Amino acid sequence: MFLSSISLLTQVNIEEKLKNSPDSNYQIGVVIGTYLPFVLLVILAYVIYYRLKNRKDLDD
Repeated sequence: MFLSSISLLTQVNIEEKLKNSPDSNYQIGVVIGTYLPFVLLVILAYVIYYRLKNRKDLDD
C-alpha cells in the first residue's frame, strides 16, 4: 500500500519531467536515474538472500 502510493507520486513527476525535457539525453538520464535505485535494491536483496541461503555455519 505504501509503495504503491509512492509509485503513483513518482510516476506523475517522471511523466512531467519527460514531457518538459529539453532533449532525448535528458530523457534517458531521467529514466536511468529513476529505475537504477530499484534495480540496485533488487540485486542487493538477491545477493543477501543467496549468501544467507548458502551459509555453511547453519548446517547441523
